[in-house]
Amino acid sequence: MNVLCEYEDDIAIVILNNPTKLNPLSSDTLCQLRAALADIRNKKSVRAVILTGSGKAFCSGFNLSAKSAADDPQGRSLGNQIADSMLMTSDPLILELHEFPIPVVCALNGAAVGGGVGLALAADIVVAARSSYFYLSSIPRLGIVPDLGSTWFLSRLIGRARATAITLLGHRLPAEQAAQWGMVWLCVDDADLMTKARSIAHQLGALPVHGVIEARRAFDAADKNNLAKQLDYERGRQRELIDLPSFAQGVQAFIEKRVPVFS
Repeated sequence: MNVLCEYEDDIAIVILNNPTKLNPLSSDTLCQLRAALADIRNKKSVRAVILTGSGKAFCSGFNLSAKSAADDPQGRSLGNQIADSMLMTSDPLILELHEFPIPVVCALNGAAVGGGVGLALAADIVVAARSSYFYLSSIPRLGIVPDLGSTWFLSRLIGRARATAITLLGHRLPAEQAAQWGMVWLCVDDADLMTKARSIAHQLGALPVHGVIEARRAFDAADKNNLAKQLDYERGRQRELIDLPSFAQGVQAFIEKRVPVFS
Protein backbone atom coordinates (compact mmCIF):
# COMPACT_ATOMS: atom_id res chain seq x y z
CA MET A 1 0.00 0.00 0.00
CA ASN A 2 1.30 3.43 -0.96
CA VAL A 3 -1.09 5.08 1.51
CA LEU A 4 -1.65 4.12 5.13
CA CYS A 5 -4.48 5.35 7.33
CA GLU A 6 -4.21 5.12 11.10
CA TYR A 7 -6.77 6.16 13.68
CA GLU A 8 -5.89 7.68 17.05
CA ASP A 9 -8.87 8.66 19.20
CA ASP A 10 -10.75 11.20 17.06
CA ILE A 11 -7.89 11.80 14.59
CA ALA A 12 -7.17 10.04 11.30
CA ILE A 13 -3.52 10.04 10.16
CA VAL A 14 -3.06 9.58 6.42
CA ILE A 15 0.50 8.65 5.46
CA LEU A 16 2.07 8.62 2.01
CA ASN A 17 4.04 5.40 2.24
CA ASN A 18 6.53 4.90 -0.57
CA PRO A 19 9.63 6.32 1.14
CA THR A 20 12.24 4.67 -1.08
CA LYS A 21 10.90 6.70 -4.03
CA LEU A 22 10.17 9.81 -1.89
CA ASN A 23 6.40 9.27 -2.00
CA PRO A 24 5.60 10.05 -5.65
CA LEU A 25 2.06 10.65 -6.88
CA SER A 26 1.30 7.65 -9.05
CA SER A 27 -2.23 6.90 -10.22
CA ASP A 28 -2.45 4.14 -7.62
CA THR A 29 -1.34 6.49 -4.84
CA LEU A 30 -3.89 9.13 -5.84
CA CYS A 31 -6.68 6.53 -5.91
CA GLN A 32 -5.60 5.22 -2.50
CA LEU A 33 -5.59 8.75 -1.09
CA ARG A 34 -9.12 9.34 -2.33
CA ALA A 35 -10.23 5.98 -0.93
CA ALA A 36 -8.72 6.82 2.47
CA LEU A 37 -10.56 10.16 2.55
CA ALA A 38 -13.81 8.44 1.57
CA ASP A 39 -13.35 5.96 4.43
CA ILE A 40 -12.69 8.80 6.89
CA ARG A 41 -15.85 10.59 5.74
CA ASN A 42 -17.87 7.55 6.82
CA LYS A 43 -16.44 7.51 10.35
CA LYS A 44 -18.52 9.87 12.46
CA SER A 45 -16.06 9.69 15.35
CA VAL A 46 -13.20 11.32 13.39
CA ARG A 47 -12.92 15.05 13.99
CA ALA A 48 -9.66 15.94 12.21
CA VAL A 49 -7.13 14.55 9.72
CA ILE A 50 -3.33 14.69 9.65
CA LEU A 51 -1.70 14.24 6.22
CA THR A 52 2.00 13.39 6.21
CA GLY A 53 4.65 11.30 4.48
CA SER A 54 6.95 8.49 5.57
CA GLY A 55 10.70 8.70 5.30
CA LYS A 56 12.70 11.77 4.25
CA ALA A 57 10.15 13.41 1.93
CA PHE A 58 6.55 14.47 2.11
CA CYS A 59 5.87 14.04 -1.61
CA SER A 60 8.06 14.17 -4.72
CA GLY A 61 5.18 14.91 -7.09
CA PHE A 62 4.33 13.03 -10.28
CA ASN A 63 6.77 10.45 -11.63
CA LEU A 64 6.60 11.60 -15.24
CA SER A 65 9.18 9.05 -16.40
CA ALA A 66 6.69 6.27 -15.62
CA LYS A 67 4.57 7.17 -18.68
CA SER A 68 5.21 7.39 -22.38
CA ALA A 69 3.02 7.99 -25.41
CA ALA A 70 3.82 4.49 -26.67
CA ASP A 71 2.19 2.94 -23.59
CA ASP A 72 -1.31 4.20 -24.41
CA PRO A 73 -3.60 1.73 -26.24
CA GLN A 74 -5.81 4.65 -27.33
CA GLY A 75 -2.92 6.35 -29.07
CA ARG A 76 -3.15 9.51 -26.98
CA SER A 77 -0.16 11.81 -26.67
CA LEU A 78 1.64 11.89 -23.33
CA GLY A 79 0.14 15.31 -22.62
CA ASN A 80 -3.37 13.99 -23.22
CA GLN A 81 -2.72 10.94 -21.06
CA ILE A 82 -1.51 13.00 -18.11
CA ALA A 83 -4.23 15.65 -18.46
CA ASP A 84 -6.91 12.93 -18.55
CA SER A 85 -5.37 11.31 -15.49
CA MET A 86 -5.38 14.65 -13.67
CA LEU A 87 -9.05 15.12 -14.55
CA MET A 88 -9.95 11.73 -13.10
CA THR A 89 -7.67 11.51 -10.06
CA SER A 90 -5.48 14.39 -8.85
CA ASP A 91 -7.85 17.30 -9.52
CA PRO A 92 -10.79 15.63 -7.71
CA LEU A 93 -8.43 14.84 -4.81
CA ILE A 94 -7.50 18.50 -4.34
CA LEU A 95 -11.14 19.57 -4.56
CA GLU A 96 -12.13 16.90 -2.04
CA LEU A 97 -9.47 18.09 0.39
CA HIS A 98 -10.58 21.71 -0.02
CA GLU A 99 -14.19 20.72 0.66
CA PHE A 100 -13.48 18.05 3.28
CA PRO A 101 -16.06 18.24 6.07
CA ILE A 102 -13.48 18.13 8.86
CA PRO A 103 -10.17 20.02 9.32
CA VAL A 104 -7.02 18.77 7.57
CA VAL A 105 -3.55 19.39 9.00
CA CYS A 106 -0.50 18.75 6.82
CA ALA A 107 2.55 17.63 8.81
CA LEU A 108 5.25 18.45 6.26
CA ASN A 109 8.00 16.01 7.17
CA GLY A 110 10.35 16.68 4.25
CA ALA A 111 10.50 17.90 0.67
CA ALA A 112 7.29 18.88 -1.12
CA VAL A 113 8.16 18.85 -4.81
CA GLY A 114 6.01 19.65 -7.84
CA GLY A 115 2.48 18.40 -7.27
CA GLY A 116 3.43 17.71 -3.66
CA VAL A 117 3.34 21.47 -3.08
CA GLY A 118 -0.32 21.67 -4.09
CA LEU A 119 -1.15 18.57 -2.02
CA ALA A 120 0.40 20.11 1.10
CA LEU A 121 -1.21 23.52 0.63
CA ALA A 122 -4.65 21.98 0.14
CA ALA A 123 -4.68 21.34 3.89
CA ASP A 124 -6.27 23.89 6.22
CA ILE A 125 -3.12 24.24 8.33
CA VAL A 126 0.45 23.28 7.43
CA VAL A 127 3.03 22.54 10.12
CA ALA A 128 6.50 22.10 8.64
CA ALA A 129 9.55 20.32 10.00
CA ARG A 130 12.55 22.62 10.03
CA SER A 131 14.40 20.47 7.49
CA SER A 132 11.50 20.46 5.01
CA TYR A 133 11.17 22.65 1.95
CA PHE A 134 9.04 23.43 -1.09
CA TYR A 135 10.40 23.08 -4.61
CA LEU A 136 8.62 23.91 -7.87
CA SER A 137 10.68 22.62 -10.76
CA SER A 138 7.88 22.59 -13.33
CA ILE A 139 8.79 25.60 -15.49
CA PRO A 140 12.61 25.83 -15.11
CA ARG A 141 13.17 22.07 -15.52
CA LEU A 142 10.22 20.88 -17.62
CA GLY A 143 8.52 23.88 -19.20
CA ILE A 144 5.14 23.02 -17.68
CA VAL A 145 3.03 24.89 -15.15
CA PRO A 146 2.75 23.90 -11.48
CA ASP A 147 -0.34 21.80 -10.84
CA LEU A 148 -2.55 20.26 -8.15
CA GLY A 149 -3.73 23.77 -7.34
CA SER A 150 -0.24 25.11 -6.59
CA THR A 151 -0.76 28.32 -8.58
CA TRP A 152 -4.13 28.96 -6.90
CA PHE A 153 -2.84 28.38 -3.38
CA LEU A 154 0.48 30.18 -3.77
CA SER A 155 -0.89 33.40 -5.22
CA ARG A 156 -3.36 33.65 -2.35
CA LEU A 157 -0.94 32.72 0.41
CA ILE A 158 2.22 34.64 -0.49
CA GLY A 159 1.17 37.05 -3.25
CA ARG A 160 1.81 37.22 -6.99
CA ALA A 161 5.41 38.48 -6.83
CA ARG A 162 6.73 35.76 -4.54
CA ALA A 163 4.65 33.02 -6.19
CA THR A 164 5.97 34.01 -9.62
CA ALA A 165 9.57 34.18 -8.43
CA ILE A 166 9.70 30.73 -6.81
CA THR A 167 7.89 29.28 -9.84
CA LEU A 168 10.25 30.76 -12.44
CA LEU A 169 13.54 30.61 -10.54
CA GLY A 170 13.14 27.08 -9.23
CA HIS A 171 14.71 27.90 -5.88
CA ARG A 172 14.02 25.69 -2.88
CA LEU A 173 11.90 27.50 -0.31
CA PRO A 174 12.99 26.39 3.20
CA ALA A 175 10.34 25.80 5.82
CA GLU A 176 11.51 28.70 7.97
CA GLN A 177 11.18 31.15 5.09
CA ALA A 178 7.80 29.65 4.12
CA ALA A 179 6.64 30.35 7.68
CA GLN A 180 7.96 33.93 7.52
CA TRP A 181 6.05 34.47 4.29
CA GLY A 182 2.80 33.08 5.72
CA MET A 183 2.78 30.04 3.47
CA VAL A 184 2.71 27.65 6.44
CA TRP A 185 1.42 28.14 9.95
CA LEU A 186 4.45 26.93 11.90
CA CYS A 187 7.99 25.68 11.44
CA VAL A 188 9.07 23.31 14.21
CA ASP A 189 12.02 21.09 15.03
CA ASP A 190 11.81 17.80 13.15
CA ALA A 191 11.44 15.77 16.33
CA ASP A 192 8.45 17.85 17.40
CA LEU A 193 6.53 17.70 14.10
CA MET A 194 3.97 14.98 14.81
CA THR A 195 3.48 16.06 18.43
CA LYS A 196 2.62 19.57 17.27
CA ALA A 197 0.44 18.27 14.42
CA ARG A 198 -1.51 16.08 16.81
CA SER A 199 -1.99 18.97 19.23
CA ILE A 200 -3.36 21.19 16.46
CA ALA A 201 -5.57 18.40 15.12
CA HIS A 202 -7.11 17.86 18.57
CA GLN A 203 -7.71 21.61 18.90
CA LEU A 204 -9.39 21.74 15.49
CA GLY A 205 -11.41 18.65 16.31
CA ALA A 206 -13.03 20.50 19.21
CA LEU A 207 -14.47 23.16 16.87
CA PRO A 208 -18.13 23.26 15.85
CA VAL A 209 -18.47 20.63 13.13
CA HIS A 210 -19.25 23.18 10.40
CA GLY A 211 -16.49 25.59 11.43
CA VAL A 212 -13.78 24.58 8.97
CA ILE A 213 -16.09 24.70 5.96
CA GLU A 214 -17.43 28.10 6.96
CA ALA A 215 -13.90 29.48 7.35
CA ARG A 216 -12.77 28.13 3.96
CA ARG A 217 -15.80 29.49 2.15
CA ALA A 218 -15.58 32.88 3.84
CA PHE A 219 -11.97 33.38 2.72
CA ASP A 220 -12.70 32.02 -0.75
CA ALA A 221 -15.52 34.55 -1.04
CA ALA A 222 -13.24 37.35 0.19
CA ASP A 223 -10.80 36.60 -2.65
CA LYS A 224 -13.40 37.62 -5.24
CA ASN A 225 -15.66 40.05 -3.38
CA ASN A 226 -15.23 43.77 -2.81
CA LEU A 227 -15.70 44.96 0.77
CA ALA A 228 -19.43 45.69 0.42
CA LYS A 229 -20.13 42.24 -1.02
CA GLN A 230 -18.04 40.55 1.65
CA LEU A 231 -19.98 42.38 4.36
CA ASP A 232 -23.16 41.07 2.72
CA TYR A 233 -21.67 37.57 2.76
CA GLU A 234 -20.73 37.78 6.45
CA ARG A 235 -24.15 39.12 7.40
CA GLY A 236 -25.88 36.33 5.49
CA ARG A 237 -23.84 33.65 7.21
CA GLN A 238 -24.46 35.13 10.67
CA ARG A 239 -28.18 35.12 9.91
CA GLU A 240 -28.02 31.32 9.70
CA LEU A 241 -25.18 30.41 12.04
CA ILE A 242 -26.39 32.36 15.08
CA ASP A 243 -29.52 30.22 15.14
CA LEU A 244 -27.54 26.96 15.37
CA PRO A 245 -27.04 25.07 18.67
CA SER A 246 -23.29 25.71 18.54
CA PHE A 247 -23.78 29.45 19.01
CA ALA A 248 -26.06 28.88 22.01
CA GLN A 249 -23.47 26.51 23.48
CA GLY A 250 -20.72 29.09 23.01
CA VAL A 251 -22.72 31.84 24.69
CA GLN A 252 -23.64 29.57 27.59
CA ALA A 253 -20.00 28.54 28.03
CA PHE A 254 -18.97 32.21 28.04
CA ILE A 255 -21.52 32.99 30.76
CA GLU A 256 -20.39 29.98 32.79
CA LYS A 257 -16.69 30.82 32.23
CA ARG A 258 -15.84 27.42 30.75
CA VAL A 259 -14.67 25.98 27.46
CA PRO A 260 -17.58 25.25 25.07
CA VAL A 261 -18.28 21.60 24.24
CA PHE A 262 -19.65 21.11 20.73
CA SER A 263 -21.41 17.94 19.73
